[in-house]
Amino acid sequence: MPTETWARLPAARRAAVLEAAEAEFGALGFSRGSLNAIARNAGVSKGSLFQYFTDKADLCTYLSELVSQRIRAVMDAHIAELPWTDDFFGALRAACYYWMTYFATHPAERALTTAVNLEPDRETRAPIRAAVNAHYIAVFRPLLLAARRAGQLHPDADLEAFLALLMLVLPHLAIAPSQPGLDAVLGLHSGDPADAEKVVDRLVAALRTGFAPR
Repeated sequence: MPTETWARLPAARRAAVLEAAEAEFGALGFSRGSLNAIARNAGVSKGSLFQYFTDKADLCTYLSELVSQRIRAVMDAHIAELPWTDDFFGALRAACYYWMTYFATHPAERALTTAVNLEPDRETRAPIRAAVNAHYIAVFRPLLLAARRAGQLHPDADLEAFLALLMLVLPHLAIAPSQPGLDAVLGLHSGDPADAEKVVDRLVAALRTGFAPR
């Protein structure tokens, strides 16, 4: 996480660094993104970056956390309006529709989400994925628990397995439409919103088959 020096920076300087980092990592990914380019575009020296963050992975993790918070704030507001304990799978379907629409219309968030999920370097991947995964868990584990208590899920449903599946499905829905070749079977690359909804319907139906009361 950032140093005390970062906390003391003027807000405009912090914003410039984050804007430059988001643009660089969104375009090239975390391990390929250049700290030199970030420093140049932010109007700071490269050495200054290491006064703000302990290393490149620290900057990547911090940025991933900030973008996750930004995405979550929007999704939390939408999720709160859905009937999770009355129609869990209908609510999940609606949330997934909204999720895909959000990323289709927010290219910066989609680019950073792509960078997180396709990061090849192990040393970088572990902390950024941990930061992002914590948000998925915090949002969906309580919803799953409440749905099972309400009889919307099978009483013996393996909620951790369900959660793990959501943590695979949701990033895929977010980034596959903009990454040719990433989705081999569902047709997410078509660019047609109607096709995207059909994919969501299929995936939610599969989850319903596995986890709904019998």
